Amino acid sequence: MIEQFLTNGIIAGSVYALIALGFTIIYRTVKFFHFAHGVVYTAGAYLAYTFCILLGVNLIISLLFAAILAGIIGIAIDKLVYFPLRTQKAPNLVFLVASFGVFIFIQNLIQLIYGAQVLTVNTSPATEGYNIFGAFITGVQILILAVCCLLLIILWLFFQKTKAGKAMRAVADDPTAASIVGIYPEKIIFLSFAIGSALAGAAGILISLETNIVPTMGLDAVLKGIIASIIGGIGSVPGAMLGGFLLGIVENLGIMIIPAGWKDTITFAILIIFLLFRPSGILGKKVDEERL
Repeated sequence: MIEQFLTNGIIAGSVYALIALGFTIIYRTVKFFHFAHGVVYTAGAYLAYTFCILLGVNLIISLLFAAILAGIIGIAIDKLVYFPLRTQKAPNLVFLVASFGVFIFIQNLIQLIYGAQVLTVNTSPATEGYNIFGAFITGVQILILAVCCLLLIILWLFFQKTKAGKAMRAVADDPTAASIVGIYPEKIIFLSFAIGSALAGAAGILISLETNIVPTMGLDAVLKGIIASIIGGIGSVPGAMLGGFLLGIVENLGIMIIPAGWKDTITFAILIIFLLFRPSGILGKKVDEERL
C-alpha cells in the first residue's frame, strides 16, 4: 500500500518540480511572484489538446510544439505587460497585481475559446500498468516521470555548464554587477521567461496525458509551484526541484491517513510549518551564499 502512495507522490512531485523550477527561474531574474505562471501551465495543456486532438498531429510533435508555444506566451506576457512596468520602475506590488490580471484574462480567454467543459488529451484505453516494487505504474506515468527527470537534469546542466546559464545566475545575484561586466539583464529576463514558461507548459502538457483539463486548472498548479519553491528555498533552482518532490510525496503519503479531499490542507499545513520554523526553506542559506 505505502509503495503505491510513494510512487504516486514521486510522479506528482516530478510535475510540481517542473512548475516550481519554471517559477523559480523567472523569480530569480525579475524578483516578483509571476502568478500568471499558472495560466501558462493551463495554456500548455490546451495547446497539446489543440495539436493532438483537434489537428490530429503526432503526439510527440504535438507536445514539442505546445511547449515551444507556451514559452512564446511567457515571452509575450513579459514584453507586453512587465517590460513597460519595468521601464516605469513600478514597485513589485504593481507587478503582482498585473500578474493576477494576466492570469484572469488568459484563463477567461481559454474558456471563451474551448468552453468550460472538461476535455481529454489521452484517449487511449485505460491499462492496469506495470508492477514495480509492489506499486502499479502506467506507461503514461512512466513517460511523465522520465520526461520530468530528463528536463530537470538538462536544466541543472544548463545552469552549471553553459555561458547563458551562468549569465542567468549572475543577473539573479546582482543585476548591476552583471551589467558592468557586459551582461544585458533584459536578454536574460527574455531567456528566463522563455525557459520558465516552456517548463510550465511542459508540466501542463504532461499532466494532461493523465488527467482531464479545465480552464481553471492553473490556480492549483501555480499555488503548488510557489509552495514547492518556498519549501525548497525561494530562488534556489535545486531547492525548487527538492521542494516539488517533497511536496508530492508528503501529500500522497498524507492521504493514506486522511481522506483525499484534504490533500490541499496537507499542502498548506506544510507551508505553514516551513514559514514558522524554516522560512528560508531547505536550501535557503545556500541561495544567500551562492557565488559564481
